[in-house]
Amino acid sequence: MPITPDAPLTECSGVGEERAKKLAKLGLERVSSLLFHYPRDYEDRRQVYTARDAPLGQRVCISATAAEHPRRARIRKGLELVQVKVVDNTGALHLTFFNQGYVDRAIRAGEEYVFYGTVEEQGRRRTMANPIFERVGQGTVTGRIMPVYPLTAGISNHLMASLTRQALPCAAGLPETLPQQIRQGHSLAALEFSIKNIHFPEDEEALSLARRRLTFEELFYLSVGLTRLKSRRAGEEGVPLPSRPMEEFLALLPFAPTGAQRRVMEEVARDLSAPRPMNRLIQGDVGSGKTAVAAFAGWLCAKSGGQAALMAPTEVLAEQHYRSLSALLAPAGVRVGLLTGSLGAAEKKRVRKALAEGEIDFVAGTHALISDGVEFHRLSLMVADEQHRFGVAQRAALAAKGATPGTPPQAGLAAKGGASAAPHVLVMSATPIPRTLALIIYGDLDVSVIDQLPPGRTPVETYVVGEDKRARMYGFVRKQVEAGRQVYIICPAVEDGAGLDGPEGDSPAMDLKAVKSYAENLQINVFPDLRLGILHGKMKPKEKEAAMAAFAKGEIQVLVATTVVEVGVDVPNASLIVIENADRFGLSQLHQLRGRVGRGKHQSYCVLITATRNPDSMARLRTLASTTDGFKISEEDLKLRGPGDFFGSRQHGLPQLKLADLAGDMRLLSEAQEAARELLEDDPDLSKAENRPVLQRVRRLFADTPDIFN
Repeated sequence: MPITPDAPLTECSGVGEERAKKLAKLGLERVSSLLFHYPRDYEDRRQVYTARDAPLGQRVCISATAAEHPRRARIRKGLELVQVKVVDNTGALHLTFFNQGYVDRAIRAGEEYVFYGTVEEQGRRRTMANPIFERVGQGTVTGRIMPVYPLTAGISNHLMASLTRQALPCAAGLPETLPQQIRQGHSLAALEFSIKNIHFPEDEEALSLARRRLTFEELFYLSVGLTRLKSRRAGEEGVPLPSRPMEEFLALLPFAPTGAQRRVMEEVARDLSAPRPMNRLIQGDVGSGKTAVAAFAGWLCAKSGGQAALMAPTEVLAEQHYRSLSALLAPAGVRVGLLTGSLGAAEKKRVRKALAEGEIDFVAGTHALISDGVEFHRLSLMVADEQHRFGVAQRAALAAKGATPGTPPQAGLAAKGGASAAPHVLVMSATPIPRTLALIIYGDLDVSVIDQLPPGRTPVETYVVGEDKRARMYGFVRKQVEAGRQVYIICPAVEDGAGLDGPEGDSPAMDLKAVKSYAENLQINVFPDLRLGILHGKMKPKEKEAAMAAFAKGEIQVLVATTVVEVGVDVPNASLIVIENADRFGLSQLHQLRGRVGRGKHQSYCVLITATRNPDSMARLRTLASTTDGFKISEEDLKLRGPGDFFGSRQHGLPQLKLADLAGDMRLLSEAQEAARELLEDDPDLSKAENRPVLQRVRRLFADTPDIFN
């Protein structure tokens, strides 16, 4: 019986319960999900070489005959070799297979096979280790363009290709959701053809047609969803906040703002005074002064009789904002409060009461701000720090606690009891995003960029260092601590064998530095006399907060952590960040991590440790070492990795793109946006029968934020 699209993957040959669990890590649970797990790259295996003419050091296909029966040899426990000599009319090739006992039965003397692998030379012998192979004429894994898939530990590319091949017949039953006039108007291939050729392309042209159709579709549904978000915004009623002379606020600042800060403050003041709610994203590198802009918005709000709330992703960060906002705004009579989960019951009750009665003008807090039981007297501004850690849904939850119109702003804004009006929203992100990507990811927001750093900030010196310099690096850590500074050491995994997995042929996950065992080893064998701390995402929230607070107070000298510190507390005394297995991180993430240091008056350093010999990985790391411009880095990152990976696994509330490359697909993006606009002009609610499939697809795409379509 043929496999059905809704069947679990255990119905595919080669998938038992254990493999099914591993595939679930890739989001693959049903047969149909394989069809939409697109390749990340392709290998052209169409050219077949002879044993003598095959180029060295690159993966190629060679057609040859087995000259003998394979020989098995057990070298030691856990290592078994199968060796076989194959020949063609130009010479011989010596093959070695490690721990692949089945080869003994799969290759027969006198039979002809195509072998795909890397040819090396040992003396006068040509060799190939662990090649993929099949009989001549089969054409399943050789003689064609082969997909290269995103993988996880225990799942090989060979298995992924085999499973996808089993799922492909289901493509014939997939419903066409793109309206026919759009397919014809933009010359888009049919869905079945596109799915088959994105996985196993007949040739370059078929791959190009498939990719164009599926990319257009992705951008089109995203554009429809975002256009609907924006149109909902346009109909919202906001509470205009009258402007005040900016000089009044600037007099409170202990420094002169940069031109970029002033420009963004003017944009914010203009938004706040309009009758519709502000929805603005402020992007700026670490240290560019986004918080001062947020303080300005909160000050304007308080001076108009409204309340402002700033939501931060961690308690330590919320406390930091509370301290800096209090110091800045208290002299102007703005009452600043703090609400976090770890406050005592009596203190929480007091803060909630003060918020409900309007005795706090500006509150800093965590997710506690959107919990039940928190009421505002007249919330008219909401600031979210590091937006992509919250996402649209949480923003909507805080916005729902919004102000109520009924009396003019000058009369103290709104009193409780009227119809709800949406508060103004200001989102701050220290991840510099290329403007093209920002338009998509934050399609429901207007974008401001603070593209100047305050004068006098010393750039962080960045070095790329091989494993052979590890002892010197440890010496440098000790030197920084002896000088009274503090150090971060970042690892990519929490436990040995956990975390990231490279493509086939990369070092296994076991080689990745894991926080727990590495911290123990450092404490016992390298820094027995230093105070080490540990921080990772699997710790309980209170343990994480305690570790970050101890580091901030200087009680911990060296903090061994995962990327959980990326959005972290400001520790001006930290002057060195060491990033292990640096080639495993995206450039933007490395830049974010580097921003943890260089916040004080001391020269700071970032050391990127890597064992990679991959030239592309080294080029990426050198890009980071050569510039501290976050926007240049993010453009490079976008080119290298595509937008799907741009935020790693972080959920920013809007859908991940699987195929679209916004650096290269700008023309297709504008086509898709235009098609979405035309469709919604003709049928704003997508209520026509032929457009209902579009509405269903957009609902699925925005499944995390279903409220935008109610």
